[in-house]
Amino acid sequence: MATETIKAKLPLVVITGPTASGKTSLAIRLAKQYNGEIVCADSRTIYRDMDVGTAKPTRAEQEAVPHWGLDLVRPGEMFSVAQFKEYALQKISEIRSRGRLPFLVGGTGLYIDAVLFDFQFGGSPSPIFRSELEKKTLAELQYYCSIHNIKLPENNKNKRYLIRSIEQKNNINRCSTGIRDDSIVVGIATNKDVLRTRIILRSEQLFSNNVVDEAIRLGQEYGWGSEAMTGNVYPLVQEFLNKNITEGELKQRFIIADWRLAKRQMTWLRRNPFIMWVTLDSAEHYLSQLLARA
Repeated sequence: MATETIKAKLPLVVITGPTASGKTSLAIRLAKQYNGEIVCADSRTIYRDMDVGTAKPTRAEQEAVPHWGLDLVRPGEMFSVAQFKEYALQKISEIRSRGRLPFLVGGTGLYIDAVLFDFQFGGSPSPIFRSELEKKTLAELQYYCSIHNIKLPENNKNKRYLIRSIEQKNNINRCSTGIRDDSIVVGIATNKDVLRTRIILRSEQLFSNNVVDEAIRLGQEYGWGSEAMTGNVYPLVQEFLNKNITEGELKQRFIIADWRLAKRQMTWLRRNPFIMWVTLDSAEHYLSQLLARA
């Protein structure tokens, strides 16, 4: 991005990367230093009451830097990519109107792309088309995605997630071939061993923060069949409560699930040629240099 563009308008700083890569902590440090506010681009933290299992920024972190995009809907309520894009753009505009620097931070690639590439969405999904999709088996939906070049969702074993991905793909009418010219986009590149260690450490934090108790409360209030409860650690907790797995197996399976999530996120994000991939330390140095001139 040209220096003139940065100076003319407060840039949109986009920090993305796989789960547990350190992007949130980096964004908070930079937002504190450069008078910023954070718009979270995470399809899991949009849900209210799902705090521990989604590794939502802590209350202290949210008090230190304003965060947007959290707790938008109840578990089970629909929230589309089109709704996220509209919400994020509104918040970015509001942040700039206050003379503050907007950060878009998260690992949900479709959310990031919708904002950066200005995805244009059609109307509501066709009820007839949805009915046809609902009649298909899980394998048939996965095959449909493969032959129509539709990226599989994070939870590709869930029919509702697959149907939503198909509907969203069909609803995108057009998008720009280039990204917004007011954006700086950085991806956190993490060594596999380092990332695996970070995932293990975060899993330990998750369980020390009583994720099992949170899952029980959510299951009782919203039902274990709620779409929001079919991802993250929650279905594994249900297996543990049903005595299908031990506590040790629960923790190990969560680490494996989070690792697989990180790999899927990287597969999606690496398709974006406009992301500058740097290490966590290098990202802070690079962004600090640019923002000091903004």
